[in-house]
Amino acid sequence: MKKVIVPIIAGVVIILVVIGISLIPKDRKDQVREVTVKADTSWIAEAESAKENGNFLQAKELYKAAKAEASSVNELTKIQKQIEEINMAIIFSSRKDECSQNYKVKPNDALSKIAKKFNTTVGLLKRANGLKSDTIIPGQKLKVSTCKFLIVVDKSQNILSLIREGETIKTYVVSTGKDSSTPVGNFKIINKLKNPTWYKTGAVISPESPENILGTRWMGFDLKGYGIHGTTQPDKLGIQITLGCVRMKNEEVEELYDIVPSGAEVTIVD
Repeated sequence: MKKVIVPIIAGVVIILVVIGISLIPKDRKDQVREVTVKADTSWIAEAESAKENGNFLQAKELYKAAKAEASSVNELTKIQKQIEEINMAIIFSSRKDECSQNYKVKPNDALSKIAKKFNTTVGLLKRANGLKSDTIIPGQKLKVSTCKFLIVVDKSQNILSLIREGETIKTYVVSTGKDSSTPVGNFKIINKLKNPTWYKTGAVISPESPENILGTRWMGFDLKGYGIHGTTQPDKLGIQITLGCVRMKNEEVEELYDIVPSGAEVTIVD
């Protein structure tokens, strides 16, 4: 009998609590809401303080707590942007996290050799370790990225998501193909170019030409003619306007270029 009584009592308590809440006068309900808002504000204030002090991992957890209690889409969006900023700050800093390790440079090592060993990029090695050149010396300690990145492009939203270990690290507003010409499916990045030449039908357009719409970076898919690149028209991002490629702001495609290695997977969905 005891096993039956306990859930019944618990159910009665829940019903009484619900009834009690419904009977709270309006002014008291407003006070309850105010307490909730103050709690949310407290999470954010603590997160901002931790961020300012360089405690990025702590700040990220505090923002996540605030996000769990957010009560509007606008709040969620603002908090998510803060989390994304912290994600990038962690990736581009020398602070070790769950997706990195320290590496001690060996004789005859080179950044390209280390990048290949850990399936990362020279650009990310340089950014994360504050390197101004490719010069490294034996015994030097470097932070190296060890987790796999992948890219998901949502054509309907014109959003590109950078994902690592199942977590969305950052989202970017992009442009995709007009008349839904950007192909849907799973692809791989097989070539990467800085300041690419545009081989337009019947013409070769140099990187310096204002007619070159590829911007400052190119990451080509294993589907000829398609890839992710920069733009000379940043004001036209967020719409389906390209010839089929995925177009980004130059500064953002440069960021992505330094993070994502050749061989990275790209999934494009409608």
